[in-house]
Amino acid sequence: MTLFRVTDLKQYCYCPRIIYYHHCLPAIRPVTYKMTAGIEAQAEEEVREARRSLRVYGLRRGECESNIYLESERLGLRGQVDMVIKTDDNLRGEVELIPVDYKLSSGPLGSHFRMQLLAYGLMLEEKHGLPVRRGFLYAIPKRHATEVIFTPELRHSLNQSLALMTQIVAQELMPGPTKQRAKCEACEFRRFCNDV
Repeated sequence: MTLFRVTDLKQYCYCPRIIYYHHCLPAIRPVTYKMTAGIEAQAEEEVREARRSLRVYGLRRGECESNIYLESERLGLRGQVDMVIKTDDNLRGEVELIPVDYKLSSGPLGSHFRMQLLAYGLMLEEKHGLPVRRGFLYAIPKRHATEVIFTPELRHSLNQSLALMTQIVAQELMPGPTKQRAKCEACEFRRFCNDV
């Protein structure tokens, strides 16, 4: 069984062709300025996070841990979540885990980011046996956290995406291009999609 990276899932949801390029043509891996800038911004944000209170997440108390490696054979996923908050500051008063993923994006945080966050949440739930009902996407440029509720619909969508990703890699099928051509402008594989 292929163990996908959580970023593979995020990229598949952004454009299905990326998973094909990564797994069926693995020797090709261009690096863009956005990728490098994102890594650098995340490192800087981790330093700020250590000093920041949990108010930005609407919480009064909790414990934070950064850069947690997670793996799930059941889901076929592995990855490293930026931060996990352990808290009982909720209406139920029960301990919950909340994944936080930093994003360099200043625009709307798309569904591919929500899917990535959910994947971290499901792996945390499986590893620790604690409920993971929500997470936060933290937009670094805006210094703003957006709560993402892990609905049954989002969970179903994740399972469908993982099944399609497995099919693409197993059968080496190149999917059609994304319908949103603006996504192609910053894509590291734009030179390989000659039909776009």
